[in-house]
Amino acid sequence: MATIVKCPTCQKEVIWGPESAFRPFCSDRCRLIDLGAWANEEHKIPDKGRADLPLSEQQLEQLENELLEQDNEFFK
Repeated sequence: MATIVKCPTCQKEVIWGPESAFRPFCSDRCRLIDLGAWANEEHKIPDKGRADLPLSEQQLEQLENELLEQDNEFFK
C-alpha cells in the first residue's frame, strides 16, 4: 500500500513514491512556491543560539583554544 502525504503548499494528497516526481509537492508549481517562500525568508529554521549576545571571557578563551588546536596555519 502506498503512503499518502499532503502537499506542503496546497494540501492536495500526493502518493509518496517514484511516480510522484515532485514529492512531497503535488506539482512543480507548488515546489517553486515553497522555494520562493524560503528565498523570501517566510520559512525559517529556528536558531537555538543567540548570535547577538556577547560572549563571556570564558567562552572567548575556549574558542581561541579550539582554534589554536586546529591544524591551520592561519590562526598561528
